[in-house]
Amino acid sequence: MSASAPSRRQILLVDDDPALLEYLSTVLRHAGYDTVEAASAPEALLRIAERDGGQGPEIALALLDISMPGMSGLDLARRLRDHTSVPFMFLSAVDDAETARQAATHGAVGFLVKPVDAPRLLPALESALARADEIRQLRRTEANLNAALAAGRETSLAVGLLMARYQTDRNTAFEVLRDHARSHRRKINEVAEQLVGAEELLNSLHGAFAGRLRQK
Repeated sequence: MSASAPSRRQILLVDDDPALLEYLSTVLRHAGYDTVEAASAPEALLRIAERDGGQGPEIALALLDISMPGMSGLDLARRLRDHTSVPFMFLSAVDDAETARQAATHGAVGFLVKPVDAPRLLPALESALARADEIRQLRRTEANLNAALAAGRETSLAVGLLMARYQTDRNTAFEVLRDHARSHRRKINEVAEQLVGAEELLNSLHGAFAGRLRQK
């Protein structure tokens, strides 16, 4: 039985120019993506709500035109940032520092200036998707870390010990502890308890050695 083909990533295209929507969709479909088109910000929110309700695969990235009548791309971006987990990049007819600054402030993972052609669109899109995937991974790690820290004192102490001993950040310390537990098929709290116990034993022995040295 052959393995099923991997699903194509869904890109939401939002622009009030029908010709541009058709062009973007054609380019992306030929490049191996699936697309969902919306001619306005309210329609884009409807398409996202449909997928949140189980009507279609998750949207991997939204490509938003900044200047649209009614709700602008910036307004839509604020809604996406505050109420959804959909990452987004901007399309703009204006290439200036202020527009780029606004895009960054709203949390965009990419910025592309019109007119758009395939040689510029695809690398920009791939870069934005990679950045979005990094953010998703960081959020997952943070969520896992917070859950583990809330679950037990030992995990919190063990993460702190690893951070101090190896001069690393909290996420990395947690990931190393988690991966070690998985590779040995143990619960993370069990490994953390063992690590904390070993540290306490070493500290106790350190005190005993120090006492012996003072006696000599």
